[in-house]
Amino acid sequence: MLDVRERSAALVRSLKTAHRDPVVVQAFRSAAAASIAYVIAVRLSPEPAPLTAPLTALLVVQVTLYATLKMSIRRVNAVVAGVLVAIVFSSVVGLSWWSLALIIVAALGVGHLVRAHEFTAEVAISAMLVLGVTAHGALAWARVVETLIGAIVGLAFNLVLAPPVWVEQAGASIEDLARRLRQLMLRVGEEAADNTPFLQAAARLHEARDLDHDISEVDEDLRQAEDSLRFNPRVREGLLHRVVLRTGLDTLEICTVVLRVLARTLTDLAKEREPEPLFPAETGGTVQQLLSEIGDAVVSFAVLVTTSASENAESAEERLTAELRQAAVTRDRLAHLLLAQVQRDARQWQLHGAVLTEVNRIIDEMDTEHRSRRLLEELDRHTREQRERLPRLTGLRDRLRRGRPARRRGAAGRRSA
Repeated sequence: MLDVRERSAALVRSLKTAHRDPVVVQAFRSAAAASIAYVIAVRLSPEPAPLTAPLTALLVVQVTLYATLKMSIRRVNAVVAGVLVAIVFSSVVGLSWWSLALIIVAALGVGHLVRAHEFTAEVAISAMLVLGVTAHGALAWARVVETLIGAIVGLAFNLVLAPPVWVEQAGASIEDLARRLRQLMLRVGEEAADNTPFLQAAARLHEARDLDHDISEVDEDLRQAEDSLRFNPRVREGLLHRVVLRTGLDTLEICTVVLRVLARTLTDLAKEREPEPLFPAETGGTVQQLLSEIGDAVVSFAVLVTTSASENAESAEERLTAELRQAAVTRDRLAHLLLAQVQRDARQWQLHGAVLTEVNRIIDEMDTEHRSRRLLEELDRHTREQRERLPRLTGLRDRLRRGRPARRRGAAGRRSA
């Protein structure tokens, strides 16, 4: 009975979160766009089953608006090129083994000429499909009409019904990465305060290296979120959101790399000092406390970069600042302890200095002033690149933005008068 309730609860939770799953969203959006394209093509195409239209709509519709605009041009280019190649061949030769081989070679060559890029193979695929079902030139032109119908429906579908913004999912991935990073810091700190064998320290090093795979997965989620923010009418400050999330992930990636270096340093230290402990009791306890405080700051940093509300962001920044300040105090105490230890025993002094350097790098990387400078630099870089790439569009947008406050002030003056 208890298992049935647990399964029912799990099913309910999965149904509640299914609408936010990119795979589910993509499936329903693609099916809807393909169905609409088919209905329109049935009315406009002379063929009884115009499947090229829903096929094209299926290829065009993407999970984000930016991806749709970017990929649809290439895919429509590839599909239309393939159809045109098939039209030429269908009017000259029929379908046979040698004509199929010839059309594949010709379609791939045309794909490179029209710069279909990663969709070059779709030129050949479209050409083969059209050649297989087309016996007359008139019907081949109908395939072109169906392709255009599917392309227009796919684009209109995402323009009218804007895809969802995947910032929340990317933020959850970033916070989850920060918590895994904190858990590893806690384990490393516990072992630093204990008599850790070399093999156990090496195991923590492997865990730190495995975090690279986690970063790759978070990066994929972030790329999808960045694409969902581009050209999306639901978002006003898309560039700011993209820069905040991207720089936040970059900071966590740097912290992960430094933690991996720290784990390597402690592994080397365990190898050199075995069977002795890595540090004296007081020094090891300080290392454990410092890594625990840094781990808390890492989670607070992730919460800060993924928080949209201004009030929540302000409280998250205050909490991060307080945690970094406390971590800096503990770091200074660790520096005095390590200096006193090196003065008593100069063995492995390079490794002791490396431990202090690495924890200091993590603290400095999450510093709020450092992050503010980084955000301003990235925003300036994006703005400069956009001006260089699209100078006329950027100038028009700037003029429109300058004109809005003036019109508002004029309207306010008329109301007060």
